[in-house]
Amino acid sequence: MKHLLLVSLLAAFALPLRADDVKSLSDFQAAAEKANEVLTIPTWPKTPVEVQGEIDGAIAKANAALDVIGKQDLSKVTFASTVGAIDDLQNDATIAIQKTVVIQQTNQEAAMRDAAEKAIKVFQDWAVGVDYRDDVYKAVKAYADTKPKLEGEDALLLEYTLRDYRRAGLALPPDKRAEVERLRKELAKLETDFEANIVAVKAPVVFTKAELEGVPDSILESPGVKTGDDSYTVLANVTFHYNTVEETAKKEETRKHLYQVRFNLAREKNVPVLNDILAHRNQIALLLGYKSWDDFQIEIKMAKNGAAAKTFIHDLIAGIQPKFEAEVAELRKLKIAETKDPNAQISKWDWRYFTNQIKKEKYTVDTEALRVYFPFQRVLDGMFNIYQSIFGLKFTKIIAPDKWIDDLQLYMVTDADSGQPLGMFYLDMFPRDGKFNHFAEFGIIPGKLLPNGKYQRPTVALICNFPPPAKDKPSLLSHQDVETLFHEFGHALHAIVTTVKDVRFSGTSVPADFVEAPSQMLQNWVWNKKVLDIFAADYRDPSKKIPAETIAKMKEAKLATIGVTYRRQFTFADIDLTLHDIHPEGQPYDCVAMSNPIFEKDFLPIDPDTAFVAYFGHLVGYDAGYYGYAWADAIAADMATVFENAPNGFLDKTAGMKLRKEIYAPGGSRDIDISIHNFLGRDRSIQPFLKTLGIESPAKSKGASSKESSTGNAPPNS
Repeated sequence: MKHLLLVSLLAAFALPLRADDVKSLSDFQAAAEKANEVLTIPTWPKTPVEVQGEIDGAIAKANAALDVIGKQDLSKVTFASTVGAIDDLQNDATIAIQKTVVIQQTNQEAAMRDAAEKAIKVFQDWAVGVDYRDDVYKAVKAYADTKPKLEGEDALLLEYTLRDYRRAGLALPPDKRAEVERLRKELAKLETDFEANIVAVKAPVVFTKAELEGVPDSILESPGVKTGDDSYTVLANVTFHYNTVEETAKKEETRKHLYQVRFNLAREKNVPVLNDILAHRNQIALLLGYKSWDDFQIEIKMAKNGAAAKTFIHDLIAGIQPKFEAEVAELRKLKIAETKDPNAQISKWDWRYFTNQIKKEKYTVDTEALRVYFPFQRVLDGMFNIYQSIFGLKFTKIIAPDKWIDDLQLYMVTDADSGQPLGMFYLDMFPRDGKFNHFAEFGIIPGKLLPNGKYQRPTVALICNFPPPAKDKPSLLSHQDVETLFHEFGHALHAIVTTVKDVRFSGTSVPADFVEAPSQMLQNWVWNKKVLDIFAADYRDPSKKIPAETIAKMKEAKLATIGVTYRRQFTFADIDLTLHDIHPEGQPYDCVAMSNPIFEKDFLPIDPDTAFVAYFGHLVGYDAGYYGYAWADAIAADMATVFENAPNGFLDKTAGMKLRKEIYAPGGSRDIDISIHNFLGRDRSIQPFLKTLGIESPAKSKGASSKESSTGNAPPNS
């Protein structure tokens, strides 16, 4: 059966998409009506005035709905007239703000991005104020006081709504409540500034060909890089430029210089902004009765409090220490041999280069040479075929009436068996000036059961920055890029196949320390020979696949360098938690002085005159939450065992449909540990994750135990 599935997928790959295969939204409307659904392609503002007008209109509409909730007879309140009505108005508001965020992060016109940034600040200010509508709160409280007998998603929606009011400070005296509201509004503006400064910064660094010795043509021939006879302009703010140069540039001076530029991006603007952000967060947490911002943020996550998150990360740091030290020693041997300096040490700007050298020399894995097997479109088509097969889906390219970039693509997702439309996704895949500079899935329209009884199907966007095509080559991805694509598309699937009633729980609206797990699990696919054979082929000769021995060597190389890779991730988590730990009230913050020593202690020597945190975008959105990547990785490794043990492995449709049903579809509409347990068929375990790290037993990690908690109140290794 494995072989038959593989053959069918390869056959599907062989069918190119013809122009007449491209559909329009109208081709799916009859099926949507049959399923009692609403399908809507977003309309996009065309001018800065329209951008602000859309937000102003959404706020006005929401305010009118809030007035209705607040003015009702408190003796006649119902679920539908209180918490249900709040979720309904949040739907329209969510669509308006998420469209505006996409404009801010992707539009080619600076005036449109600026208008979106201003509109976001207006919206955030309003959104904070909604929490302090006393009339609305009284209506919700009056309904809760009736002690309604609710079940499932309805019960959870009421519980979370009341929790939100408590966490906003509605139980505080009026003066303290007003202070929290003011601080939250100021914080929202600061966070928007922090993110905007990261998106806006551009850092061209000019090198000669000699200085870029070892750097492959994939960079040197990229659009805009060759800017003179012996002048090559590398953009430190473009991730694939930075990573490739750091991995391949033979001259340490080149690697160090680019690192220094990258780690000082947005420093002048964002260091004071971040210090102000941290002060606001701390003050809010203290006013609300929490010891720290991490306790406040983590209360609603799986870990429940900052101490549990810190214990989890610190245990992993200690547990991986022997492997990390051994790997750094191996890297140092290579540097000593290359530099002929017996005192050479591995610094922050060295690890990517010498890790790449280990892969090439010890495991004969040349990450740059592997790019020929991963032409972008072939990888994308192959991933589509795999996910369509195992999740019972069909992706159809449709016409996008409005495009913010010429090569924007839009796809409809339908259920393969029933033909029921499930949602849509945009693809914006290559870098450009002014665009969001990393990789992410952005929500636009959430899944939602509307008041008229129809179901609103979701629309999302994948905003990525893969290497663009060169003049005589297609876009060629690294293996890590392929992992990223499989990961980010997992978020899109999580959002699109949702079946929940409320925006509050739709798609990826799950605890933040779980949200990455389903997507992180999908990264396992690209390490499997049968999966790779579906799409990985030399673009110059598609009959050439990656040899099995090469994939085996890639896995060996991954395990040989995984200590350094994960130690870096744990370092980010430690920095994040430290910045948001207990801090004396009123004492100023120095984010650079707080973070740089942790980088050196947990990871590798750095240039002290750098400010990594100024460009660490995760500090907004993942604040006191970066530990969640490792937390989710532990769960993802466990979830992957369901496929590993399935008859058809990573191509097993039964396991895929179980993932769709038990994890993706319910989103946050039930306790996430129930979803995990239903998928696994047992309590979760830390063991598979420890195995991926090369740690033999959790008992060797201080404070860890192999005993699992089934309550969801403890970290995966507690």
